[in-house]
Amino acid sequence: MMLLTDRKTSLIPDKLCSNRLLVIDDDPEFGLLIKTAAKGSEFEVVVTSDAAGFARLVRSFRPTVIMLDLHMPGTDGIQLLRLLAADRSPAKVILSSGADGRVLEAAMRLGLDRGLDMCGTLPKPIRIESLREMLAGFKQVSKELLAINLADGITYGQLFLEYQPKLDCALGRFTGVEALARWHHPVDGMIPPDEFIPVAEETDLINRVTDWVVSTAAKQTALWQAEKVDLEVAINLSARDIEDLDLPERLSQHCQHAGIDPSSMTLELTETGAMREAVQMMDVLTRLRLKGFRLSIDDFGTGYSSLVQLQRLPFSEIKIDKSFVTSMNWNEGCRTIVKAITDLGHNLGLKSAAEGVEDQATLDALIAMGCDFAQGYHLSRPVAAEHIPALVHNQGNALIRTTA
Repeated sequence: MMLLTDRKTSLIPDKLCSNRLLVIDDDPEFGLLIKTAAKGSEFEVVVTSDAAGFARLVRSFRPTVIMLDLHMPGTDGIQLLRLLAADRSPAKVILSSGADGRVLEAAMRLGLDRGLDMCGTLPKPIRIESLREMLAGFKQVSKELLAINLADGITYGQLFLEYQPKLDCALGRFTGVEALARWHHPVDGMIPPDEFIPVAEETDLINRVTDWVVSTAAKQTALWQAEKVDLEVAINLSARDIEDLDLPERLSQHCQHAGIDPSSMTLELTETGAMREAVQMMDVLTRLRLKGFRLSIDDFGTGYSSLVQLQRLPFSEIKIDKSFVTSMNWNEGCRTIVKAITDLGHNLGLKSAAEGVEDQATLDALIAMGCDFAQGYHLSRPVAAEHIPALVHNQGNALIRTTA
């Protein structure tokens, strides 16, 4: 067994040490290469070539990122993915292999199906810069420290919003945007939402984050309206938000203070979140509709919702998960699912929206299916608020010509 570690005392991480990379590979030179690449990324690195040792390290070292080779003597990467799934490992998983691209894709899909956080592949021979870029995106701080910093971030104005335009497929122009929370930490730089939002949900901070997002977006909507830019703004809600019976009143007050009508806002709730605590969910969502807010069920198709429950809850829009949209041009099954969800929404009296539109062919297919709204990098990346008016006008006109 080969074991390399940056620490000489113990493999058990310190409380606030949370950037830990575990590599399993049978090539010692590759292990040293990874240690060199990760040295400047503030990662503690352990490399092993032994499957049994790997299983022990997963439990003792508690890695935040795991890099594994699909080809190993006496075992293989698929068996290791099975082991990680059985341990319910929360680590981000990178596959490093010289295997055929289709094999890598199949392994990625298998890991995702087993509930693992599959974050990408690094085909061999890997580029050190590619690895460093990937690790930079995975840097974490402890949840305890992150929560403390997030509270300060809300208080001292470190959070900001970007807005991703939303295309009305029938009109061929942008008629809305989705507000996306961002956090720029003064020391650690940009901290991704998928890192700080779960921490907020596990603490009492999620209500503060939601209130800040709605208040900020409402004020920005009022500014756009003053410039004669009328846009519907979508806001993401957490399932934890719905546990607060005062939510409808608080969000309505934010709109009132900004001087906008709640009908200018669409509140998005994930499919999984929408299926929890049915009675209270019905209570809160119905009162939000009575206040004038629109409601969208987000990431539809990835959860296990009851169609009866979907029909009962007062949603106005169904948003198709991007995992289906991004694959629909080459995966007939995904295309069928997108069409089925679009038709389901229309039959229930709901507008349909697709996220993850990354090329013109996908947009054309969605328009042909009768999908009502689309958003994605092909249309626009999230941008700062000041860029929205010009983007809505100029890009909207271009899209009219493109989709006509």
